[in-house]
Amino acid sequence: MSDKLHTPPAMSYGDYLGLDTLLASQNPRSDEHDELLFIVIHQASELWLKLSLHELRAAREHIRADDLGPAFKMIARVSRIQGQLIQSWDVLGTMTPSDYHALRPHLGQSSGFQSFQYRMLEFLMGAKDASMLRVHEGTEVHAPLSAALAEPSLYDEAVRLLARRGFAIPSELLERDWRTPHVSHPAVEAAWAAVYRDPDEHWDLYELAEKLVDLEFRFQQWRFAHLKTVERIIGFKGGTGGSAGAAYLKKALEGSFFPELFQVRTTL
Repeated sequence: MSDKLHTPPAMSYGDYLGLDTLLASQNPRSDEHDELLFIVIHQASELWLKLSLHELRAAREHIRADDLGPAFKMIARVSRIQGQLIQSWDVLGTMTPSDYHALRPHLGQSSGFQSFQYRMLEFLMGAKDASMLRVHEGTEVHAPLSAALAEPSLYDEAVRLLARRGFAIPSELLERDWRTPHVSHPAVEAAWAAVYRDPDEHWDLYELAEKLVDLEFRFQQWRFAHLKTVERIIGFKGGTGGSAGAAYLKKALEGSFFPELFQVRTTL
């Protein structure tokens, strides 16, 4: 074993990771044992969301540049991050209704509904809803969220790529008000159907489609695990901060980020 292991480094592990700041950021507001669990789970989730945004923004740029290889890796990485987020609900699910009700008065009006990074991720993936900005009015995150709402989503860039590759995509889908969600269109479904019918001819588009399907599948699994954890702990009561709780989470499961990629499975 090297003697250097016992010599204080110029930059330590804790210095590099900023552990003094990170580990001082858990500040329970009560004496309830489970509050630390509640804080750590949500803080860790925000870190994973930060990384997901970093990866998918870069993936969108690579799709825009028709450089799909790096985008595949980035999208696949976010799918694996979703696996970590899904597992986090298993840990939070060890909290019982009694545990949570002892803690809830100390949460005030805070709610996961207010997570601007989660909203940013939804916008980036294409779930555009301007009404979601209202809770952030007057805050420093309102401007970047508004900007994200007005940008093409990851899927918008995939649809634009289909057009650049010669598929017949209507012009109104290529330049539109990006603040509204993409609406399923027969021409986009037909383009993906052509890709799936001849994957050898369109291999990179075929792989892009499957990476996007995997991403949505994992994202919806995460939402479902969130819903079931909420049902397990608080049932169907409203959430903190005025959110609808399980009812809101259940409604979110009905939508699709990349609708034609799922519809095409029926038409093939």
